[in-house]
Amino acid sequence: MQDLLEGLNDRQKEAVVNTEGPCLVIAGAGSGKTKVLTHKIAYLISEKYVKPWNIIAITFTNKAANEMKERIQNIIGDAANDLWMGTFHSICVKILRKYIDRIGFDHSFLIFDTSDQKTLIKECLKDLKVDDKLFNDRAVLSEISNGKNEMLEPKAYQTKYAGDFRRETIGNIYELYQQRLKENNALDFDDIINCTIKILTENPDVLEYYTEKFKYVLVDEYQDTNKAQFMLVSILASKYGNITVVGDNDQGIYSFRGADITNILNFEKDFPGTKIIKLEQNYRCTGNILKAANAVIKHNDNKYEKKLWTANDEGELPSIYQAEDEYDEATYIVSQINHLKTEEYYKYSDFVVLYRMNSQSRAIEDILRREDIPYKIVGGLKFYERKEIKDIIAYLRLIYNPSDNISLKRIINEPKRGIGKTSLDNIQQIAEQNGISMYEIIKNAEQYGLNRVKANADEFINLIEELRVKQNELSISELIKETLNKSGYTKALELENSVEAESRIQNLEEFLTVAIEFEEEFADNTLGEFLENITLSSDIDNVEDAENSVTLMTLHSAKGLEFPTVFLVGLEEGIFPGYKSIGEENALQEERRLFYVGITRAKEHLYLTCAKRRTIFGSTSYNAISRFVKEIPEELLDGYEEMQKEKVEDKFEDSNYGWKYGNKESKVKTYTFGTGEYEVKKQTPVTTGFQYRTAESFLSSLNKKNDFDISKYKEGQRVYHKKFGEGTINKVEEEGEDYKIDINFDKVGHKRLMAKFAGLEII
Repeated sequence: MQDLLEGLNDRQKEAVVNTEGPCLVIAGAGSGKTKVLTHKIAYLISEKYVKPWNIIAITFTNKAANEMKERIQNIIGDAANDLWMGTFHSICVKILRKYIDRIGFDHSFLIFDTSDQKTLIKECLKDLKVDDKLFNDRAVLSEISNGKNEMLEPKAYQTKYAGDFRRETIGNIYELYQQRLKENNALDFDDIINCTIKILTENPDVLEYYTEKFKYVLVDEYQDTNKAQFMLVSILASKYGNITVVGDNDQGIYSFRGADITNILNFEKDFPGTKIIKLEQNYRCTGNILKAANAVIKHNDNKYEKKLWTANDEGELPSIYQAEDEYDEATYIVSQINHLKTEEYYKYSDFVVLYRMNSQSRAIEDILRREDIPYKIVGGLKFYERKEIKDIIAYLRLIYNPSDNISLKRIINEPKRGIGKTSLDNIQQIAEQNGISMYEIIKNAEQYGLNRVKANADEFINLIEELRVKQNELSISELIKETLNKSGYTKALELENSVEAESRIQNLEEFLTVAIEFEEEFADNTLGEFLENITLSSDIDNVEDAENSVTLMTLHSAKGLEFPTVFLVGLEEGIFPGYKSIGEENALQEERRLFYVGITRAKEHLYLTCAKRRTIFGSTSYNAISRFVKEIPEELLDGYEEMQKEKVEDKFEDSNYGWKYGNKESKVKTYTFGTGEYEVKKQTPVTTGFQYRTAESFLSSLNKKNDFDISKYKEGQRVYHKKFGEGTINKVEEEGEDYKIDINFDKVGHKRLMAKFAGLEII
């Protein structure tokens, strides 16, 4: 026993040896919760002489389960093989394989994946004569999944939503869908837990067997459980009451997946006599990073208040940087990566960039590619490899070159047009026989006896022909808008009405930003040049070993991970927290928990970044710095004073309102500078955007009033910048009435500045 408890702190030991009755372990970030769970299981077996098969340990990922089992094996040996350990679904499938005949299924049942589910839903829609344009298969599946998460069977669902036409219709689809699943001897993912609960509650002998078998129940990440998962563990622990759950109410971030944080908040009410143990010693982060995390999370309502502390060094202060735009933000990130890699010998794999939305990755990817820094996307695809982006590019390629059979096959049924694989195979065969493109065959389908193809594809052909004519009349961004609108692609995603569809729409809007930037940079901006530019920018030829690459991921994907250096980006009102969360207190508190999760991923270095202006979803916005950043005391943020010095007094910044293109209001604002007062009219017509939003843009209009000698800077000179420190001028280029200066700064690396506004001092 001495060896087993050695290395545990007092609270961890308390959690391990407290084996009888309900126990709630509130485990702060980086506090060693996995160690507690593994040692508690080992303690039960080696010191309390509990049989391994009388213990069930439930995790949320197979990876976590495998890691725990491996650790337990290292402590107690092969006895760990007799444990029941795994995810909710893997454990339930073991029960179902034995007893599913009790609810009318054969033991050889199948589990339908998403693709199978969609096929089945489409059959149901067809048989019920439901318009699949009004009831998209994905939207219907999403709603059925929500009903199953609430443990509503079809009849209960229909009763609950009686009088609601859309949901009544979905209720009918749900009923037929479940009938067809049974006909196929199949379950979907949501059924796995619900059917297990049904077997246990309807069969006393099965209930007695498993409640007797599992004398000790342990659950990880309890704050992420939903209603069905809560019901399952409650049933399994009902006989002996020896249930230990480990979680952190400050890290509950999955409500959109059906997780119910009240499960952990109400645990002591649901399980009377609960022993509550808090793990507050953090082994991951430096002291200053923890201070920042504690300062933020204290703004949430918190039933189980805790304050993380560490015996680690205080470390560096978290850094704050306000960029001019998303590209300046990305350049700053790269400069810090290069600095730490060069000066402190960090590897690329030591860095992670965390963002709120997948669409934020594009500018960062662009700069990483430009600097030849290898990276990988976790929890998402690289921007140009995402399905919706590849689809719209395929449309543009077909418009530009109708002989592109690859692109045609990709989008002929995006959205659905009733041209199946058999028809496409036939079209391809005829095209090959005649030595012409598939597009030409479809365009002249009647000549080849393809009357059904003609009927289904006529609208598609007319669309491509119309856009081929317009490609020389419209700008690239206008052509994209026309394509998305007239093809019905965006409309189909809107009808889907799911989180995934919303993300796809956001990515398409971000693709508009790509086009707008291309138009601004290239004078001719033809469709051919645009497609070439896209192809080259998404072709990564010299990526190093994937294990040594910078990681990019959403904050939700980062849960449970840790990195030496973390960049938390896009910290502006409307981005993080998002607009939808700002007016809803529960949603805002979950966003704050997400920010807290992001902070506590960092072991040694934490960088927080925001931008004065950000072009995203096809428009430029000017939003205030995130309230979450402002919740961190100024003295805990390196760079805060410099950021404040640069800030020009602006009364609008006292509010959380952000100016955006497309706002039809006009305001008058007075900026005060050392040279006097100037009145600036901020106009916001829809087409051109307003004239001045920042002091920099206003000063740019006063170039002629600026009479200092901008020609004094020379290559090789040593200069000083108030933010970036000392550096050497590499290159000076004339740009209008100003000079563009490339400088290699000693601490932050390469920067490109305009001479008139850089405020450089020659050393």
